[in-house]
Amino acid sequence: MSETFDLLIRNGIAATPNGIAEADIGVRGGRIAAIGALGSAKAVETIDAKGLHVLPGIIDTQVHFREPGNEHKEDLETGSRAAVLGGVTAVFEMPNTNPPTTTRAAIEDKLARAKNRMHCDYAFYVGATPANAGALGELERLPGVCGVKAFLGSSTGTLLLSHPHDILTALKSGTRRMSVHSEDEDRLNARKDLRVTGDPRSHPLWRDVETARASTERVLNLAREAGRRLHVLHVTTEEELPLLAAARDYATVETTPQHLTLAAPECYERLGTYAQMNPPIRESRHREALWKAVNEGLVDVIGSDHAPHTRGEKDKTYPDTPSGMPGVQTLATILLDHVNAGRMSLERFVDLTSAGAARLFGIAGKGRIALGFDADFTVVDLKKKRRIENSWIASRCGWTPFDGMETTGWPVMTIIRGRTVMRDHALTAAGQGEAMRFIETLQPSP
Repeated sequence: MSETFDLLIRNGIAATPNGIAEADIGVRGGRIAAIGALGSAKAVETIDAKGLHVLPGIIDTQVHFREPGNEHKEDLETGSRAAVLGGVTAVFEMPNTNPPTTTRAAIEDKLARAKNRMHCDYAFYVGATPANAGALGELERLPGVCGVKAFLGSSTGTLLLSHPHDILTALKSGTRRMSVHSEDEDRLNARKDLRVTGDPRSHPLWRDVETARASTERVLNLAREAGRRLHVLHVTTEEELPLLAAARDYATVETTPQHLTLAAPECYERLGTYAQMNPPIRESRHREALWKAVNEGLVDVIGSDHAPHTRGEKDKTYPDTPSGMPGVQTLATILLDHVNAGRMSLERFVDLTSAGAARLFGIAGKGRIALGFDADFTVVDLKKKRRIENSWIASRCGWTPFDGMETTGWPVMTIIRGRTVMRDHALTAAGQGEAMRFIETLQPSP
């Protein structure tokens, strides 16, 4: 008697823990139920993926969806719509909203807002402040929370944890991996006069290499003292990499597609303030060092740092312009283009965009195509060529720094827990995203 599944993906080239090879995948109850040659199987829905690669669902571990407080830039619905259109099946959303996500009530409010509105699965960071530093151990264990995020240097929003005593208190409060935006606040304040009005090329001069390096050295030392696992977000400098390599027993590393693709000064000359983000896009030697770190295994994950602002805000005069750019929708195709160019392997892509996130943060049931795992798939056509255009961007901001760039390698289907939510660049289902679960904080069954 043949097996019956809810969904059967046939003839695809699947990226499983056993390698990348042709395999059928059977899905039952939202989870992977069979992998292999399933020739006699039947299913309610069958997808012929011949010529396509079926990858584990992409998990973007750094997005800013701006809700509550700045919904004119983005909200949970529009941001997650952009995510699934770009092949992303799950996101970690950042706490620098208004009000910031620093309390149990704020976390519960975000979870309530997400329900039946977000198109992808989700988890929310709790933001660290001097006021809540002692309570973070409790807050980080709430359902739907992916961990603690600390801004060591000021960026978009009001969150800041810059004094060494406060940083150490936060590190000692709790046990889960803590994520940090690593720039030195005192140095940022001391160097403000280096900003040149009307010239965003001065942005990386103000927020210079030492601003990042000194902050990362300090937080690594504090994390070692506290015995706390640390995740350093959007690493941008060659000088930080040896420090991070020496701390691999407790520290992990993220970089972004922007820092692997763009370089100063060209990006500022071409894009102006639309290339402005924190930490900044730097000159090409840093980009090359980051690529070396990617291919030597020092970089653990790539997150988009999706941080949209309106054109009106970006069109003001530097430095009275906000830092950040959208990225969740373009993350997959930008990186697949790098795969096609030979800068990294497809196996490395999978590790950096799904398996790595699950491993670092202990996401339950996600990050690989394996029996019993959630049936989350990013189905890609590695040969598809298409031009990125502002008109394709679903984010409320309506623009991308990669407008006009032709890329090879595109997501053509997004499948979340066995439901196809995007096909051929169009939404195919209403938002039914769910909160992710984490191994360290699994809740008992009701």
